[in-house]
Amino acid sequence: MADISVTSGSVNDLAFTWLEAGDPDAPLALCLHGFPDTPEGWRPLLSAVADAGYHAVAPWARGYAATAVPEDGLSVLGAWVTDAIAFHETLGGGRPGAIIGHDWGALATYGAASSAPDRFRNVVTMSIPPTALMATKLFDYDQVQAFWYQYVFLQPSAEAIVSHDDFRFLERIWADWSPGFDASAAVPAVKDALRDPANLSCALSTYRAMYDFSLIPPHLVPATMASLTPHTQPTLYLHGAQDGCVPDIELADVLAALPAGSTGKIFPDAGHFLQYEVPDRVIEHVLAYLGTPLST
Repeated sequence: MADISVTSGSVNDLAFTWLEAGDPDAPLALCLHGFPDTPEGWRPLLSAVADAGYHAVAPWARGYAATAVPEDGLSVLGAWVTDAIAFHETLGGGRPGAIIGHDWGALATYGAASSAPDRFRNVVTMSIPPTALMATKLFDYDQVQAFWYQYVFLQPSAEAIVSHDDFRFLERIWADWSPGFDASAAVPAVKDALRDPANLSCALSTYRAMYDFSLIPPHLVPATMASLTPHTQPTLYLHGAQDGCVPDIELADVLAALPAGSTGKIFPDAGHFLQYEVPDRVIEHVLAYLGTPLST
């Protein structure tokens, strides 16, 4: 399998660190993680996608160490969208590529695919349905109950709560969202990415800005709204039936909210963190969807 290296550089005027595998001259396959997570979960997929002919890249999102905290201390969704586009500008070689996103990375993927369809020919999202469907779930009692943690994040005491007892909060989130999965090998990297108070506050700002649009810098409002705007590329959607963060997802509802030609899979025995729980099946579906990259 393709070797994975750690690379650092400036992207979108911010010091990013990312995992990468494959030929740098090959079409880009950009993998975006969510919260509370890091790109470490993408390692199996990175190697597989690189072996299939792509330049596979997975950055630590802005504010998640080892990527820098921006000067304004914010990591709003619109910035994630512009970061994704900037990664393609920097590493995509001027050719259409693929974008793969999980959780907040999925929302950023929707926005990047909508904003820059010529850059991202193939779109894969996981664990967060398209926003047209997600908007309807926000009025559902079970979804409101599942999103309890977001209301905690809006409180001034959120940083103290999340970091208490060596970030026990994050261990419990993983246990709730992926029932039965042993996350002991995954969570330490997440803690390290958020251990510095500036990193944690930056990560929580992604939630805070979605509840208070005044926190979004004006130049990032269009990119933020792009995540709410339907994209046109046929999409692969993957979800776990045991997902404790976004429960009770029906594939037919997802496909009805995605462009024509989209496809998907609900894994009956998986929860929220699919790339960790069922990596072989995620790889199988992603590779079948991506196929061989085009050279131009």
